[in-house]
Amino acid sequence: MYGNLTVIDSDEQARLLDENPEKLRQFEERIARGEKIEPQHWMPKEYRRQLIRMIEQHAHSEIIGALPEGTWITRAPGFRRKMALMAKVQDEVGHAQLLYNAAETLGKPREQMINDLLSGKSKYSNVFNYPAKTWADTAVIAWLIDASAIINQVANSKGSYGPYARALERICQEESFHLRYGYDSVVTLATGTKNQRAMVQDALNRWWRPVMHFFGPPDSTSEHTQILMRWKVKMASNDDMRQQFFNQYVPKIREIGLVIPDAQLAKDKETGKWTYGDPDWSEFFRVIKGDGPCNKERLAVRRAAEENGAWVRRALRAPEARYAVPLS
Repeated sequence: MYGNLTVIDSDEQARLLDENPEKLRQFEERIARGEKIEPQHWMPKEYRRQLIRMIEQHAHSEIIGALPEGTWITRAPGFRRKMALMAKVQDEVGHAQLLYNAAETLGKPREQMINDLLSGKSKYSNVFNYPAKTWADTAVIAWLIDASAIINQVANSKGSYGPYARALERICQEESFHLRYGYDSVVTLATGTKNQRAMVQDALNRWWRPVMHFFGPPDSTSEHTQILMRWKVKMASNDDMRQQFFNQYVPKIREIGLVIPDAQLAKDKETGKWTYGDPDWSEFFRVIKGDGPCNKERLAVRRAAEENGAWVRRALRAPEARYAVPLS
């Protein structure tokens, strides 16, 4: 091993060393020193493959993640909430563009990434395959889902691949505003009328399990965590990030009078860690394979958007477009 990098099994090591042992050694030493890997640097094929998989999945999640909240823009309770939600949705789509740009530096064209999403080859976060049934759902999403995303993204913004780390730094700045917006929305409902409190409690009940699923399966079952952490693409494990979320947000949820729907949730007095009930990982894997409440709907909306915008892309690519006079 080099520096403080984690040892991987001998079969995996042999496969990686088949590429170029000297270049691999230099690559891992660069990472151990805390240097960034840039697009022009040599990198193992597996590093490139894992980065593309991870970044494009993140980009798809930003695009698809705008859909549950976006359906509530026309139904938002008041002009102020409507404008705030519009700005948030616009930010999420902008985040996707930053991430697609970062993934393209690794050699995969954006068109191929979109095609892989629509064909089901590329995945996106499971959490966005659930419906936003009420206005309170948008509040819970903006607070707790975005809080989960920030925990993940802040950690990975310190990762080894330069374009991805820099994109995450900018994204986290905007996500912090989304988090405040979501918290304000949840508090407003939780301290409002009896019906409002019941509505936000119901939303929390339905979204709690997807929130737990957000960080991915337990480390013991994750096939990607070991190599991603070795190369500092992923800076914290699934279980560690989930634990951080519990430490930060369980007290906040209880503080505003909401009940977390887990009878087994408890804080271990010796370790200080939260223990919790089974989040039903069979549901997680079922949804990721396409059998969630909104999988087909989400991809259908994205497919329609791609088809409806095809004429714009064709027009921009046409040779005569370069000679067009810009509108003043």
